[in-house]
Amino acid sequence: MNDIVAIYKEKGPTSHDIIYRLRKITGVKRIGHAGTLDPLAEGVLIVGVGRDATKKLGIEVQKEKEYLTTIMLGVTSSTDDEEGEKTSIAVKSIPTQKEVEEAVKSFVGKIKQVPPIFSAVKVQGKEAYKFARKGRTVELEAREVEIKKIEIIDYQWPLLTIKVVSGPGVYIRALGKDIGKKLGVGGGYLKYLKRTRVGEYSCDHALTLGQFEKLYLKINV
Repeated sequence: MNDIVAIYKEKGPTSHDIIYRLRKITGVKRIGHAGTLDPLAEGVLIVGVGRDATKKLGIEVQKEKEYLTTIMLGVTSSTDDEEGEKTSIAVKSIPTQKEVEEAVKSFVGKIKQVPPIFSAVKVQGKEAYKFARKGRTVELEAREVEIKKIEIIDYQWPLLTIKVVSGPGVYIRALGKDIGKKLGVGGGYLKYLKRTRVGEYSCDHALTLGQFEKLYLKINV
């Protein structure tokens, strides 16, 4: 097998864990992915199996992505998701539906975004999360990214569920925190994150590891 494959990553394993399992299943060492999904996130992980396929991953990384996420407003997390240490903020006024709509709308287009400290962004040649895990503070620079569309699916304080369509390089954890700051509630963190599409590959196209293994064995036995 030498192809691009959409794998459905469940909550729990890292993206690297998925690659490790695929190497075990296929016996192919040259396997990579296009865009990390955090352990607590689920959804589409684009994988290249074989030398020729991994060379194409740079193209896949640049493709449009779609996410479904639920943000807990008025609470911050050290990791910007459910895994981190939480801090509740004393909120003076609960944002109205209209205020939420206006705040969300302000993030559509080309914006400056500071990546989360727990991310794979390189600092001094190392991933930022390696510094964060040791308790070291590092300054990450804001980068220009593009958010093409945000749709509010549901808002019932303190939970805000949105669908986001973005260009490459967008961190949804950073977006959740920034929306909370924009609303004046001190921030927010992601309670749930699902990547529903990468380019033309949606969840409907994605195979679980179990489905991939059955299909691979069927084709190669």
